[in-house]
Amino acid sequence: MRETDTRTGSGHAVVIGGGIAGLAAAHRLLVTAPGTRVTLLEASDRLGGKLHAGEIAGVRVDLGAESMLARRPEAVALAREVGLGDRLQPPATATASIWTRGALRPMPKGHVMGVPGDASALSGVLSDEGLRRIERDRELPPTEIGDDVAVGAFVAERLGREVVDRLVEPLLGGVYAGDAYRISMRSAVPQLFEAARAHASLTEGVRAIQATAARNQRTGPVFMGIEGGVGQLPLAVADAVRARGGEIRTGTPVTALRRTAAGWQVSAGDVVAADRVVVAVPAYAAAALLGVEAPAAAAELASVEYASMALMTLAYRRDDVDLPEGSGFLVPPVDGHTIKASTFASRKWGWIADEDPGLLVLRTSVGRYGETEILGRDDADLVELSRRDLRAATGLDATPVATRVTRWHDGLPQYPVGHHARVARVRERVGELPGLAVCGAAYDGVGIPACVASAHAAVDQLAGDATGVDELTRNPVQSLHGAGGE
Repeated sequence: MRETDTRTGSGHAVVIGGGIAGLAAAHRLLVTAPGTRVTLLEASDRLGGKLHAGEIAGVRVDLGAESMLARRPEAVALAREVGLGDRLQPPATATASIWTRGALRPMPKGHVMGVPGDASALSGVLSDEGLRRIERDRELPPTEIGDDVAVGAFVAERLGREVVDRLVEPLLGGVYAGDAYRISMRSAVPQLFEAARAHASLTEGVRAIQATAARNQRTGPVFMGIEGGVGQLPLAVADAVRARGGEIRTGTPVTALRRTAAGWQVSAGDVVAADRVVVAVPAYAAAALLGVEAPAAAAELASVEYASMALMTLAYRRDDVDLPEGSGFLVPPVDGHTIKASTFASRKWGWIADEDPGLLVLRTSVGRYGETEILGRDDADLVELSRRDLRAATGLDATPVATRVTRWHDGLPQYPVGHHARVARVRERVGELPGLAVCGAAYDGVGIPACVASAHAAVDQLAGDATGVDELTRNPVQSLHGAGGE
C-alpha cells in the first residue's frame, strides 16, 4: 500500500464511521478547530447508520429511527446548526396505546419508564392483583441496589412482575430491543437508579422524580422529528462537513489502526496518516480495530452484545383504513404476539400526511435480544405476520398498496448490568493512547442525542477537555420510547 500525504502533525483528524456519531464528530472537529483537516471514512456506500431516509409509494419516510428526544439539546441543536431548523416538527399526536390482555388500552400516564408512583397510574393495564402488588412496595424493607442492578429484576422485586411484563418491558424493550430483566438500570434509566438509591420505596422514588419534574416544568415537545424524516439529519451534517472543507469517503472500510511515533496510521486501501482518530463504529467493529494498540479496550468492546430487528413499512389507501386514534401502540412480549410496536406514521408526522393525503403509512417492528428465527423469515412472511397482528389489534384488514422491509442486523447494543463500568474501563484504556477517542451508541445511550453528545465529548477529549466524557460516564443519556414505534 502507498502512504497518502496527509500532513501528519499539521492537524489531520480521521473519523472512522459515518453514522450520526461519526458525522457529528467530524462536524465538531471542523467547528471547534477551524483549519483542521478532517477525513471521514465509512465502510458502506451510505451515510447515516440507523438514520435512513427512504420512501414508500412516493412518500418520504424513515426506514430506521424516526424521532429524537427533544428534552436533550444535542440532536435538535445539531439539526439547527446544519440548516434544518425550519424543518423540525413535533409529533402531530403523541397519544399512544398498549396492546395487552386482548385489547388496545390507553398508554398510562404518571410513570417513569413504566414504573408508577402509585398503583392507580396503571389502572386498566394491570390486573387487580397486579395493582394490589404495587401497594406492597411501601411495606417492604429497602432493597440493596449496589453499584448497578437490572431494571426488570429490581422493579419486579419491589412492585411485582406484572408491572415489568406489561409496561416496563415494552417501553424499555422498545428502546433497546432487549430484555428488561437484563438491562442495566444505572445505564438505561439513570434517574430511576438514583431515585431507588435515595428512597426506601421505589414508588416514593418515582414520586420524587415527578415532583422534581413538576418544579422544573419544561415547555415544548418531548420528541421531535424532521420534515422528510430524521434520516435527513446525517445527510445535512455531511453537507455541512463538506462545506467546511471536510472530506467524506464512503465505500472505504478501515482494516487496521496503528500507532506510530508521529501519530496514527489508518489502513483504508491507502495508509492514511493522522494525528487524531475518532473511532465511531459499533463495538464489535471498534474491537477489531483496537485489538493491536488497545487490547484491553478491544476485549471489553468485543463482549458487547447486540440485538437485531426489522421494520415493516406499509402504505394503504386512506379510504380503506379505519384505525383507532393515536400515534400507534406497544406490545408486551408476555402476550405472545410477533410485532413489538406499530406506529401510525401518517398520524404521528404531519409531513407524511401532507405529502399524500390519500395515503396512510404505518409501520411495525419485530425482533428482540436473543431472537434469531424471526429475522430469518423472508420479506413476504414478515409483512404477513405484521398484517396478522395489525388485524387482531386494530381490525385493519385492507391490502397495502406498497410494503418495505428494512432489516437492522446487530442494530442495537445491549446495556447489561455493569455496562457503565465497562464503558469507564474502555475509556480509561483508550485514553492512555494520545490522539485516540471512541464514541457512538455502544457507550452512553442509544438515542440520537446520546450519540451526538458522545461524539462531542470524544472530540473535546482529543483537545484536552475531558469534561464531557466524565459527565457522560457518570450520567448516561437516558433514551425514551417515542410512543408507539422506535
